[in-house]
Amino acid sequence: MNHILKDVAAALRDRHPGPPLALVAGPNFRRAAASALGALLALALGSALGDVRGRPVHLKVIALTAAAVFLLFGALTIRFVASELDRIVAARGGPAAASAVRLLVTVTGYLLLVLVILDVLAVPVQHLLLGGALTGVIVGIAAQQALGNAFAGLVLLIARPFTVGDQVRVRSGALGGEFAGAVTAMGLTYVSMATVDGLLHVPNAGMLAAAVGPQPEAETGQLQDLEPPADPVTDHEAVAPDASRLGAYRR
Repeated sequence: MNHILKDVAAALRDRHPGPPLALVAGPNFRRAAASALGALLALALGSALGDVRGRPVHLKVIALTAAAVFLLFGALTIRFVASELDRIVAARGGPAAASAVRLLVTVTGYLLLVLVILDVLAVPVQHLLLGGALTGVIVGIAAQQALGNAFAGLVLLIARPFTVGDQVRVRSGALGGEFAGAVTAMGLTYVSMATVDGLLHVPNAGMLAAAVGPQPEAETGQLQDLEPPADPVTDHEAVAPDASRLGAYRR
């Protein structure tokens, strides 16, 4: 029955008409590095030459201008990094995983950018950081499994033990033994696989801890050589002799 998985894998490759992974250009963070350098220069000049709390007006103007420039270049840096990661992850794990990674990078980047801007403007953030740390600990404990799957998903996207459309064999005691299927999607929480028994969503943490390898061709060929069982409803040639014998016995 593994020929069904082979057809599913071919259909998945046809669904993603983009270039093969080997032909996709490598990471290019030059624009992000240039904008990050501009943001750091603006932050350094604002801290050295400006003073928001200073009485001279020109010191305040320098500090506010540096903060505005830092905000502009910081936003550009976050946008460039998120776009480049979106392109890389889309080639490795599909558009769903790419969208999740882009959203995660964007939210984290803007949160850090806001905290730095508040510090530059001399806004006290100690209490905010303390409250955020306590909230982070509570959320981390409550969502430990979800965060573990998210980090495992990032590791799978970076390490690339398999990609969308591959036929793989998974062996794990925690997942119930050994099973095989075609990878249909990769996200930050689950890996979706089309198996003989139907669609299966496997947690990323389980896939990362499992032994994963390609499905053997010999095993696929043996299963393809097996004839499907006869359908007792539609296979009239197999049913007719039995029916005649049954009539003879009744006579």
